[in-house]
Amino acid sequence: MSRVLVAMSGGVDSSVAAFLLKEQGYDCIGATMRLFDNEDAGFSREKSCCSLEDTEDARSVARRLSMPYYVFNFMGDFHTQVISRFADCYEKGGTPNPCIDCNRYLKFDRMLRRARELECEAVATGHYARIEQKDGRRLLKKAEDKSKDQTYVLYAMTQDQLAHTLFPLGGMHKAQTRKIAEEQGFLNARKRDSQDICFAPDGDYAAAIARHTGKTYSPGKFVDRAGNVLGEHQGIIRYTIGQRKGLGLALPGPMYVCEKNVAENTVVLGRNEDLFSTELVAEDFNWILYETPPETLRVKAKIRYSQNEEDATVTPLPKNKVKLVFDRPQRAVSPGQAVVLYDGDYVVGGGTIVPSE
Repeated sequence: MSRVLVAMSGGVDSSVAAFLLKEQGYDCIGATMRLFDNEDAGFSREKSCCSLEDTEDARSVARRLSMPYYVFNFMGDFHTQVISRFADCYEKGGTPNPCIDCNRYLKFDRMLRRARELECEAVATGHYARIEQKDGRRLLKKAEDKSKDQTYVLYAMTQDQLAHTLFPLGGMHKAQTRKIAEEQGFLNARKRDSQDICFAPDGDYAAAIARHTGKTYSPGKFVDRAGNVLGEHQGIIRYTIGQRKGLGLALPGPMYVCEKNVAENTVVLGRNEDLFSTELVAEDFNWILYETPPETLRVKAKIRYSQNEEDATVTPLPKNKVKLVFDRPQRAVSPGQAVVLYDGDYVVGGGTIVPSE
């Protein structure tokens, strides 16, 4: 009987994942990662995915399933690998995705190492994704429920991690998951899915960054693409590419954040049409479908989690980079975000978008 460490967030998905694995005969151990103390930041503990309530929900399900249960204090790793990277990216003018870093450095690295210490053969999570083995290679595949597919935030998984990970919900639809939870009497069967970033549950990312770094971010100038001053911004970390609302300016027509110049502490505004581009470069690229990719490849690509896939051609570059050319111009390509490539249901790979030169 294989022993598995089940990452339990307190939500319905990871709870049902644990139940399914128990039904399949796995020897399961439940574990919740303690990543962030909300009370230290002045938030009520019910507001985000790191709350005491979530931990107690996970503990309740583990007890119901007669599973050993642990809480692992990964707060130090989380601050270093997730919050610090988040703050650093914003300070450099980027727009990060902390959920990708949490998966990359915590769930499938730190948690997998802890699983091995407990003599577990794999980590299991409630992600909606599938893993398939083909020609000696582990492939990451979209979930059966395309509306819940989470492969975009899993693109950084290595072959070793894929070989030692289970996604029990990959072949299911969310409605089935909730039904199982209700049938089993799980108290979180109707719990809403978390949409918040746990260390900024009120959505104020700039305040979260300031709390973490202890820095004050100086105001600067809003300028148009010709360099004309349009007004004063409240700190460069408060703005993202494509943003229109919340600029605090009286302008003759709609204008959008097109660029952030960190060196000059300016935010460049332009028209909506100025946001479109056909090319991008991504670094730190992780190939999943290929060990050695072809010189060029036709793919479908996403530059945001919720975006539809777009046709593109990808060319590998030196130093683990790629160049992507889209068939159609894309709006608000944002450095710091991930671009993830697909071939049908399979993840080709993904990387981090870098500023255009």
